[in-house]
Amino acid sequence: MQRRMRLMAALAMTVPLSGCGGGSTTTTAATSAVAPGAPAIGAATAGSGSASIAFTAPASTGGATITGYTATCTASGNSISGTGTASPISVTGLTNGTTYGCTVTATNSAGVGPASASVSVTPAGAAGVSTAAVDCPYSENTFNSSISLTSTASWTCSSTRRSLTANGIPDHAVGTFPNANNPNSIAVQSVSFSATLTPAAASSTNTDAMQLGYARNGVKFDPGTAGTCPSGATATTQCSLIGNSGTFRIEALGQTTFNFGTDTNNAHVQPGGAYHYHGMPEGLLTAAGSTTDAPKMVLIGYAPDGYPVYARWGRTTATDGGSALKVMRGSYGLKTTLDSGRPATSIVPAGVFLQDYQYTAGSGDLDECNGRFDVTPEFPAGIYHYYATDTYPYLPRCWKGVIS
Repeated sequence: MQRRMRLMAALAMTVPLSGCGGGSTTTTAATSAVAPGAPAIGAATAGSGSASIAFTAPASTGGATITGYTATCTASGNSISGTGTASPISVTGLTNGTTYGCTVTATNSAGVGPASASVSVTPAGAAGVSTAAVDCPYSENTFNSSISLTSTASWTCSSTRRSLTANGIPDHAVGTFPNANNPNSIAVQSVSFSATLTPAAASSTNTDAMQLGYARNGVKFDPGTAGTCPSGATATTQCSLIGNSGTFRIEALGQTTFNFGTDTNNAHVQPGGAYHYHGMPEGLLTAAGSTTDAPKMVLIGYAPDGYPVYARWGRTTATDGGSALKVMRGSYGLKTTLDSGRPATSIVPAGVFLQDYQYTAGSGDLDECNGRFDVTPEFPAGIYHYYATDTYPYLPRCWKGVIS
């Protein structure tokens, strides 16, 4: 009996989807919302201790209205988030000079959707911080007995700009030029350079290789070379140290396959007589008394965006002027898989070409432009600045500030 009653009750609860003789009944299944798709990431704009993350809405809302977005920036396992209802979203509380990977997620009534692709950003200090208290003015006039020429450099400042007039002659001992691998003699140049006194972070990184900084002695920082190898080269004789026409660009430092005739200052001479640094300007550090036994943070020059350039040594804790000094390391390493078309490593070993290196945030001390925010003797409150390093990229290959 109980079994029959249960069966009748079940039949009574059953609603037919269709019927005969004058009518039908239908039911519509409720549509359940799911989490939205991933937003499309845009640019990340650095601020002082902050970043503004741009994005566009996901293609799928998940069937429900998106109620908000969360931008999350992560470095060394530490994540900081900001929320909002539209692009862009500001993330605050970041550490200047630290490179973060930032993503965005969307939320609706069903939950949080997947994260967008990641975009990197390095907070670079307050915009418009004046550098006018340093090297305004600065000049030197030094007879260089190693080449029997006098080095002259004069830095002057207006209300808005820092300007250099120099003759390009280094103020420290140099190697022998011409030499077996560099046929050029050092000659007097006409150097004119100018940069803003109030450097500010740009909305995107400037990679213009023709925008060069200058050392305080009027010698230019020029890390790239005109040496190249063509794609598919089967012998080093197919490469040229001055050709500048091949696909793969040869590095002056960090390799022994090609010899550019650099001296102990990691410098050599261009056709026309311009002596220039490809890497660590050891003579400037020696003159400043910075050694392994007595390290110093040495201001060696200025970048085209107005930020200062230091060499080798920085604080262990970037914002603590009392912390120990350590050798700064770039955040680049050799690619696991080298570029297609590259000459075989049996002919040209890995590390010879610019294209052999890739940036990995957090693998060293510095960002992709070889810089970070740090306190320095000249800027005790801290400022974003670049470094000359003993590891690739040796000198900055890009600029984080606005160039005007």
